[in-house]
Amino acid sequence: MDLDTQIDPSPLITRKFSSRLSSIGGDDHDYNNEQSSITLTDFQRTDAHIISENSSSSIWRERILHPCTSMKIYFADLSSFFSWRFLSWLAIQNFAMYGGVSALVMSVSLPLFKEMGIDASKQQLYSTMTLSPFALKPFIGVFSDLFPIKGYHKRYLALISILIGLIGCSTLIALYHNRNAKEAALDPDTAYRLSDLLVICFFCMNVTAANLDILGEGKYSEIMRKHPESGSSVITFKFACSLLGSIVTNSYVGPLTDGGHFHIIFCIALGLLLTPFYPTLRGWLPEKRRRKSDPGMTKICCGCLFDQGSFQKKRTPFVVIALSGLAVPLLSAVTTFASLGIGIGVSMIVLLILATVTYAVFPRVVFRIIVAIMLIKISHIKLGGVLGYYYTADAQCLPDGPHFSYTYYITVAGIVGSIVNLIAVMLYQTYLSSCRFRPALMCTILAGAIAPIMDIILIKRWNHVLGISDKVFFILGSAIFEHFVNIVVALPMMVIFGKLAPPNMESAVFSYAVGIATFCFMMSQLWGSAIIKWSSMKTVGTDCNFDELPAIIGVCQILLPIIVGIPATLLIPNRLQTEPLIDWTKERWYEEQEKDENITESLTRVLEEESAEQEEGQCTEEVANEHLFT
Repeated sequence: MDLDTQIDPSPLITRKFSSRLSSIGGDDHDYNNEQSSITLTDFQRTDAHIISENSSSSIWRERILHPCTSMKIYFADLSSFFSWRFLSWLAIQNFAMYGGVSALVMSVSLPLFKEMGIDASKQQLYSTMTLSPFALKPFIGVFSDLFPIKGYHKRYLALISILIGLIGCSTLIALYHNRNAKEAALDPDTAYRLSDLLVICFFCMNVTAANLDILGEGKYSEIMRKHPESGSSVITFKFACSLLGSIVTNSYVGPLTDGGHFHIIFCIALGLLLTPFYPTLRGWLPEKRRRKSDPGMTKICCGCLFDQGSFQKKRTPFVVIALSGLAVPLLSAVTTFASLGIGIGVSMIVLLILATVTYAVFPRVVFRIIVAIMLIKISHIKLGGVLGYYYTADAQCLPDGPHFSYTYYITVAGIVGSIVNLIAVMLYQTYLSSCRFRPALMCTILAGAIAPIMDIILIKRWNHVLGISDKVFFILGSAIFEHFVNIVVALPMMVIFGKLAPPNMESAVFSYAVGIATFCFMMSQLWGSAIIKWSSMKTVGTDCNFDELPAIIGVCQILLPIIVGIPATLLIPNRLQTEPLIDWTKERWYEEQEKDENITESLTRVLEEESAEQEEGQCTEEVANEHLFT
């Protein structure tokens, strides 16, 4: 790839110095009534960009030889667009919720359900159900945009979400006992009933993580739209915080799981759920308070307002986005607790409906981007459930298997993978954050298709021919290479989500795109679960059979992404990641309707003023006539 034509190492220099200084505070500073101040760091950052404008090769040499200087410039640039309170809230939320509670739920589900005798296909369905709150993001985004509680769009909705997670985790602690799990494993019906209840508790805990995630994403997508030159800086910051949280989480989940101390894990989760309560209550998530007297705002009840003006202007998109968020959890419930086949059929119908509605409601460029996201996500079918069962199978189930303990599989490999992900985030920010979207996605999808070859080699036991042990090869393959590829694939996709939102609908449209991506991820989970179930593989008990797994991996995770995912990237505009992805002024989406409404309001106001003046003149004339008559 030609770096001179594909990468712009100094995308921020085209702005005038005065405009750079005017953006230092950012709108989120104004929401907190903080005064913007220009510090020496701001001048140093500006000087650094001016230097980079003069020589593109010097900035690359500086980044390679002086990573500390590059990180200093990165944090200085990040703080110029986002206030320290918001960055602190974002760090706490991603560390404790996304990297803490959500990672904990996903890590503990494998040993927990496996201990209860649940097979890999059902366990993957349970994982789909526990992740479904992240598909609720469109509904939550619309609700937060239209229904401010006590004047705030995000604050009290976040506090309610934290309360839901606390209730779910408390119920989990009350329900689960190690003795109950062992007794349930002896009776399949009892095991499934208890598992269903545990999944509901996990669902409530992920509601907290997902809702806080979309509320923070809506805020930084708003700032990214106003300042597209911020690039992917806040995305890499978010990922870094969540990866640090996952490192800490993985460090204790594995050993506690091997010891059967699930109760301690759930108590830690309860403490993590309390972490963002105080920063959220104190308003570290910046937003402007809305009042009943604001234009278009009406009061409903109990301090809840309704932004009727915004809803009337863009009623159709709001309704479509909200309904798309409700469809996924209902689909997950049907698939998990009823029939897998019906769930897959319904999911394909829902996917077609979402594509059709996107075409009818949004501009064509948005439709093409959404279709690209759908194809990229669906083309990589998930097989995490069966792989986890294979790697942790005991000698009775799989005599010639790797026989990894949970301490090794979750903790050691998880920590190594998280560290690799953290390094990948830093490398992406340093070398690929200024790359155009298409080549970035093509390269990462191709690398993602190569990564599963490591699993095939280990399952086929070819690593023994090379003289490499299972644990060493797993660390080199899955824990390092695959984790590196997964995070690099996710980063440009998150930047696309952040730059997709139009004015005044940041949370709603951002959550719509993320919700569709989550829906497609869940579809790939469902299809993976169906393939596991309908194959001849046996994943629990004795005499397990994983003979078909290498062929399934080859088709689902290598061929499909190359055949479907790479061509789909051509639907995405080939813009730099530091440029606006969509020119909403040029698209004129809903602009004519808003103009007509503004003209109507102006004419109405003028007519009312003229009528008032005529009434006032008539009253004056009547008083004068009465005076003359007297």
